Amino acid sequence: MRTLFQFRSSPPVPVCHPLHSDVPRVPGAELASVYYGRRMAGDFYDFIRVDPKRVLFGLFDAAGRLKETRAILTATQHTFRAVGAELFTRSDINEADAMVELCVRLNQTVLKAAERICACPAFVGCYNEGQGIVWYFNAGHTPGLARDHNGISELASTGLPLGLFSHMIADASMVALEPGAVLLLTSRGVVEGKYKSEEFGLQRVKDVLQQSKAESAKELCSCVLDEVHQFMCTVPRHDDVTTLALARNC
Repeated sequence: MRTLFQFRSSPPVPVCHPLHSDVPRVPGAELASVYYGRRMAGDFYDFIRVDPKRVLFGLFDAAGRLKETRAILTATQHTFRAVGAELFTRSDINEADAMVELCVRLNQTVLKAAERICACPAFVGCYNEGQGIVWYFNAGHTPGLARDHNGISELASTGLPLGLFSHMIADASMVALEPGAVLLLTSRGVVEGKYKSEEFGLQRVKDVLQQSKAESAKELCSCVLDEVHQFMCTVPRHDDVTTLALARNC
């Protein structure tokens, strides 16, 4: 985690609802995101193709109910798309630096839109199709899970959630996805799903990922949500329950 002292302002955002996220085609890979039931709180995902070889994706989890977080998520999506496209289309791009700068700008946006301290855990990644590499930051979010022939590894937090401090941001890190590898993101509502006093937990997410025979990223996302539903023995209503997956095919 690093401290920065110079910021550029994010672009102004109109007051509206978040836009629908169309999942871009990714040659040699597949992106998908699925959520259970109706939105109740601050889960939000988005995708944008930033150049012919790169796709930016993110999963956000602003604290609060939907009515309280809608303006925050709308502003965050605007910055994610506008600033992401600006940073990742530069001819002299350094992907690690671009991820850190995007984190700075998103943090500013959350602070401004919330007009208060508002924790917004976020996992944002940029997939380079030619290299099979994901550059990412994990701002206090549930760990990402990468599965390959060696097993499952956690992509732990690289910094604090967005929206807490103006000068604190998350570091960038990198994970390489070999052909057949999968990157899975789950919202806090997945791991905190409860049956009586027991949580579903991250280990059960790992177990599903390890054992799943899903043939697509969307099927894997749905498989995780189905397991949460079965574990809880009821429809999840405690929080938003969201999954996002990136599967590299070749």
